[in-house]
Amino acid sequence: MALNPNKTLKKYYAIGEVAEMFDVTETLLRYWEKEFPTIQPRKSGRNVRQYSQEDIEEIRVIHNMVKVRGMKLAAAREAIAKNHDKENSTTDLIERLQEIRAELVSLRKELDSIV
Repeated sequence: MALNPNKTLKKYYAIGEVAEMFDVTETLLRYWEKEFPTIQPRKSGRNVRQYSQEDIEEIRVIHNMVKVRGMKLAAAREAIAKNHDKENSTTDLIERLQEIRAELVSLRKELDSIV
């Protein structure tokens, strides 16, 4: 899931908003917080989680590794610990390739309708 860099972004997002962004449950996000110490949402007075852009970026990388690429949590944790920047770049690349593929599929449909 790519965040729109041109859109004005909020400073913090509620757990429900973040779960919706990645199409996962709130329970899974709370579990990932325990498994990946790099996710550290702020908690309000009523103990409501508030995720920063940095937290969302960490979740994006974890989501890509675990849900998209099918890695086990232990393997994802180890890969992030060894080379976080590489995993972040890989996640960016995979998302961009998915966007390009979607554009190509759309173009093909348009061409098929012309012919």
